[in-house]
Amino acid sequence: MSNDLILAIKGQLANIQGGVDDDTRAVAGAGGNNGGKRISIKGGVFRKIVGGKEVGTVEDRYMNVIFVKMAHNPARTFYSQSYKEGEKISPVCWSSDSKTPDEGVKNPQASKCEVCPNSIKGSGQGGSGTACRLQWRTAVVLPGDPSGDVMQLVLPATSCFGKEDGGKYPFRAYVQMLANNNISASRVVTRMAFDTKSPVPKLLFSPVDAINPEHMDIVLSQGRSSEAENAVKLTVFQQDESDAPAAKQSEAYVQAKAISDEPEPVLREVKKPEAPTPASDAVDVINKWKKKK
Repeated sequence: MSNDLILAIKGQLANIQGGVDDDTRAVAGAGGNNGGKRISIKGGVFRKIVGGKEVGTVEDRYMNVIFVKMAHNPARTFYSQSYKEGEKISPVCWSSDSKTPDEGVKNPQASKCEVCPNSIKGSGQGGSGTACRLQWRTAVVLPGDPSGDVMQLVLPATSCFGKEDGGKYPFRAYVQMLANNNISASRVVTRMAFDTKSPVPKLLFSPVDAINPEHMDIVLSQGRSSEAENAVKLTVFQQDESDAPAAKQSEAYVQAKAISDEPEPVLREVKKPEAPTPASDAVDVINKWKKKK
C-alpha cells in the first residue's frame, strides 16, 4: 500500500482522529445477526440480504464500506452434520471469542478451542480446512449514505488471516496496518475486493480515503446503535431435544453456510486480472445495488 496514501489519510483525520478506538485496537491485537440487513459474499457476489431474502446485488468485484463496529475476536461454530439445503439444525458447539466454548454449550467439544480436534487444519470435510468454522462479525455502512442501513458483514476465515498482497490485506492484517499508523478503522473508507486468485469467495481490504469529517458524528452514532451491537454478537438458536424435528433453522448456521460451504481455498495459478476501474467519487454507492425483480 502506498505510504503517501496512508499519510494523506492521517493528515485529513488530524482534526477528528483522537487515536485508535477500542474496536480497532482489539482486532489489531488480538457474534450473531439481528435478523435484519446484511451483506453476503456467497458465490463471489456482493448481495444485500434483508430479512433473510436477497434484495439486490453489486456487479462490481469490489465495494466500498465504512466499518462502524467490529467484534473484538472472531467466533467459531461447529456442526456435527454436513450441510444440506433446507436442513434444520443447530450447532453442537460454539464460541464467541474463539478461545473457549460459550456457557450455553451443553456438550463442549474441548475445554479450549486451541486444543479442540475440530479446530485443527484438515479436520474439515474432505480433509480440508477446519470442521469448526471461524468467522469475524462486523457492522458496516455505505460511504455515500452513512446514516442509512447498518449492515452485518460476516467474514470467513479465508478473508481474515494472511499477508499483504499488492497493497491489499486480509481483514486482521488490514486493521493491524491501520492501528500501526494510529488510524481507527471507522475513520476510513475501506475497499473490499474479491481475491480473483481464490477458488472460493475471499475478500481483501485496502484504504480508499478518510471519511468526510462531517460524517464523523453519524459514524460514531451508527457504531453505538443496537443494529451494530447485534451485528457483531454471536447469537445461537438452541433447539430442545424433544422438539428437534420441528426446530427452526439456526440463523448462525444459515449464515455460516451462506458465507462458505466450500473447503478452504487452495491457491492455483491464474492469469492476472486487469485492475477494476475505480467508481467515480460522484456516484452514490447505493446506486450500485442492482435491485431484484
